[in-house]
Amino acid sequence: MKRHLILATIISLALVFCITGCVKNDASKDSQNKETTNQFTPITVEDKDGNEISIENEPKRVISLGPNMTEIVYAIGKGDILVGRTSYCNYPEEALNVAEVGTLTDINFETVASLEPDLVLASTHFTEENASKFKELGIKVLTLYAEESFEGVYDMIYEVGLALNANEKAEEVVKQMQDKVSKVNNALEGKEKPTVYYVVGYGEYGDYTATGETFISKLIESAGGDNIAKDAEGWKYNIESVVDKNPQLVICPSSNNAKAALEIAEGYKDLDAVKNARLFEINEDLINRQGPRLADGLVEMAKIIHPEIEIGD
Repeated sequence: MKRHLILATIISLALVFCITGCVKNDASKDSQNKETTNQFTPITVEDKDGNEISIENEPKRVISLGPNMTEIVYAIGKGDILVGRTSYCNYPEEALNVAEVGTLTDINFETVASLEPDLVLASTHFTEENASKFKELGIKVLTLYAEESFEGVYDMIYEVGLALNANEKAEEVVKQMQDKVSKVNNALEGKEKPTVYYVVGYGEYGDYTATGETFISKLIESAGGDNIAKDAEGWKYNIESVVDKNPQLVICPSSNNAKAALEIAEGYKDLDAVKNARLFEINEDLINRQGPRLADGLVEMAKIIHPEIEIGD
């Protein structure tokens, strides 16, 4: 049976009406103050290449070309202005009601144009060819990639918040993420690090994992594990090295029936971790997407590697 790669490769104001002219006048002033507070000030945001993107008016129609971008838009309370998404943008569930504009790389520009977006948010896999096409159409695109760190993800959320006039909510989202990361760090203090292997791909097309230069590897280390592939580069690996290092835990994506397949796969089935029920699944979207749920991915990873720890809400 052929086993293909498992690819994984980021939210009232109550008005009190009174009959006196004095109170009505005060209410009118309050309303004017509120409008002034929410007024959008033209801004300039820097994209992944250091280019300055000017946004003169608050975006009211936005298209997301990345699952992480879609998650950020909803997390900062701007899901109501999302008019387009890719077929990979499947979270939150409300996003499924938004029009599809294609995949990460194969974009239906006719559909995009018909949606008349004020701004397009792009991220990983956005090609130069597609960037040129958007430029020809006169559609503004803000492309953001995070550095391989939580700090990079925080900065990206701040920038989307700035672009969509949701600064306070963006700060709130980042604060929630930082709190989760801090709780994990505190819970793992003084813990020994068991050896871990994360399966990205396996089988006849080769073995792939998250090596030391990947963010997933850093996530494993932050979750209290010792990645056996931390000294390798890229994503390619080999089953012989996995067998030789015989990791204490093996973690795989929860999609594509990977766990059941690995339990009978050549080489993997002989690992002590697999034979002793130390093969675990994780929702790969939590650790692959540079977005708000990345902190949840860290929590889940830490619970897998150290089931004895307690991480408060």
